[in-house]
Amino acid sequence: MFNNLTKKFEEVFSSLRSKGGLTEADLDTALQEIRTALLEADVSLSLVKELVASIKTKAAGMKIIKSLNPGQMVIKFVHEELVRILGEASPLNLKFAPPVVIVLVGLQGSGKTTSTAKLARWLMEEKKKRPLMVSVDVYRPAAINQLMVLGSQLGVPVFSSTESEKPKDIAERALKHAVNAGFDVLLIDTAGRLQIDKALMDELIDIVEITEPHEVLLVADSMTGQESVRVAKAFDESLELDGLILTKMDGDSRGGAAISMRAVTGKPIKFIGVGEKTDALEVFQPDRMATRILGMGDVLTLIEKASKQVSLEDAKKLEKKFRKNEFSFEDFLGQLQMMKKMGSVSSLMQMVPGMSQFSDKLQGGAPEKEMKKIEAMIQSMTNAERSDDSLIDGSRRKRIAKGSGTTVEDVNKLLTQFAMMKKVMKQMSKMGPGAMKGLMSQLGGMGGGGMGGFPGGMGRFRK
Repeated sequence: MFNNLTKKFEEVFSSLRSKGGLTEADLDTALQEIRTALLEADVSLSLVKELVASIKTKAAGMKIIKSLNPGQMVIKFVHEELVRILGEASPLNLKFAPPVVIVLVGLQGSGKTTSTAKLARWLMEEKKKRPLMVSVDVYRPAAINQLMVLGSQLGVPVFSSTESEKPKDIAERALKHAVNAGFDVLLIDTAGRLQIDKALMDELIDIVEITEPHEVLLVADSMTGQESVRVAKAFDESLELDGLILTKMDGDSRGGAAISMRAVTGKPIKFIGVGEKTDALEVFQPDRMATRILGMGDVLTLIEKASKQVSLEDAKKLEKKFRKNEFSFEDFLGQLQMMKKMGSVSSLMQMVPGMSQFSDKLQGGAPEKEMKKIEAMIQSMTNAERSDDSLIDGSRRKRIAKGSGTTVEDVNKLLTQFAMMKKVMKQMSKMGPGAMKGLMSQLGGMGGGGMGGFPGGMGRFRK
């Protein structure tokens, strides 16, 4: 997300960092470039004017901070303004007697049904709640069945409904069932339209009046840019929204909707969808998003993702294997599979400070394809070869290449890189299990110079 905007910001800041001082002309040029970058990212014109004016005012007193150079000062001001515009974090309010009722609304195609399932999974895994989902979309073909399928995959109950019923009647029955069955949360997936009309709003108003929801969340497609902001304003005028879920943020190269949404609507962004899978939902953290936009990474989120996949006990075991030089291809295969659960390589790189500039080179699934290629080579090895790579001689390399659909050259490179990685990680293991836990998230990428899609890494396998 924000790839183009981040790249433009980095170009501006790089130019400023090279200057020993900052003249008024330098500042005006930088602000003009920032203004252009924001407008190209589809941030609203009024908001861009406000942000640029505020930065210019702050820059007037920048000499008082002598520890920062001009580039760092401007970055500081832009970061402060982005955080201010994006607002404070606004967590989902679950502090009510159960069941907490959450109604998801939005236009057709915005991703409401998938977001309902994502939110149910988040509530179940992160908040240890017992959610119940229900679809009141009696218009879109297979909408009810889609939620049923998602619920079955997640192990989340879905209240039965049919297309012959009225949406408000389904919602009322589902609420009674949620109360009687002791569910913690009721998630109501509503119908959408291709555009806002009176029939849609009247139906939603009826559902809201009957269920008295604790949260009404608008699911908005971030790819539609400023149109999503106008949609949010229209829904809020009729329903008094409590927050927003921005979908398709993983594919939005502009990202202006996220920056404009809070400022224009006054409603907090509570979640962002960063992929199609049901685990691709992130709590919106304004300060972290601001640092990500500026190409400064998001280490906290990266650590949180890694911590969910790696226990301290596993880190200690891994550290011991590195110390004794016992780390095998079997262990490495496990790390690759763990990394895949954390997200795409390009999305992870955006969270590493200074690496966002390379993430646009990793779009289109190329790193994931390379990871599959490496997995195929490892899976073509025998158990003995995975445990002891020194057994892999010339004839075995030919067999592995043939079995994995690769070349002997690919296998040779894999073995060479694996040996280098073991040597480097053995040295790193001396830092202790605490450090190793953080480093494990990068093992799928062979550290900073291996096969994980980082510069000098997996790209070496490309022909």
